[in-house]
Amino acid sequence: MNEHSEAAENGPAPSASSAPAEAAQVGEESSTVVSAAEVEDGLEAATSDATDSVDVDEESEDEDPEDEDEDEDSDDSEDDESDDEDDSAAGSGAGGSRGPSGRRAPSAERAAELEREGEVAADFLERLLDIADLDGDIDVDIDGDRASVAIVDSEEGRVPRRLVGPEGKVLEALQELTRMAVQAATGERSRLMLDVADHRAHRREEVLAVTRRAIEDVRASGEPAPLAPMSAFERKVAHDEVLAAGLISESEGTEPSRHVVVLPA
Repeated sequence: MNEHSEAAENGPAPSASSAPAEAAQVGEESSTVVSAAEVEDGLEAATSDATDSVDVDEESEDEDPEDEDEDEDSDDSEDDESDDEDDSAAGSGAGGSRGPSGRRAPSAERAAELEREGEVAADFLERLLDIADLDGDIDVDIDGDRASVAIVDSEEGRVPRRLVGPEGKVLEALQELTRMAVQAATGERSRLMLDVADHRAHRREEVLAVTRRAIEDVRASGEPAPLAPMSAFERKVAHDEVLAAGLISESEGTEPSRHVVVLPA
């Protein structure tokens, strides 16, 4: 464990709601160690409640008049994909330094806020790993205008891949619970991105490869090229790559079949 372990063990973990407590299945006065399987079950059971909470916030944001000029993808309930429009708009505007990813670097004040988000998330995740007696270190970074937190293999052992779950569903639940914990501690809605055992990093590379092939097909044929159904995170990766290539993309369909279509410029 890294430096966050001591903070997690000596201080109370942020409490976003009853969901993290239910996920861990342990009371403050109980000394029972919860198995990793029980934690996983709790995370999966909490997915609906966590997602519903986030959707309420996102629906209220969609009502903002400033969002009326965004393209149809801003209607997605998942903030990971709707953020694509924000990033695109930022890329066409003037002012602001830009990082290696091409996104505007956050101001010093905003960077401090994101660092705080990352620290709160790291403490929460360290606490969860300790309760379940699972191995893993926590890496904290800033990616564009969001905190980026990753659970990675440690010297003590590998991160259990079951924390990713089938199609990343356990990871998505854990991410929502972590965002709720951060929101409870900071009072602000969090857009942090969580990764476990480089799952998202590997999926990003796979999506980029598929998207680049579609871009070449569209350039050669002049015809739209639909991609396979993807998660909100994966759709955003595809949208960013299409935008960088100078073409147009849009999302079509409904979950779980929602997908990106690459269009000629």
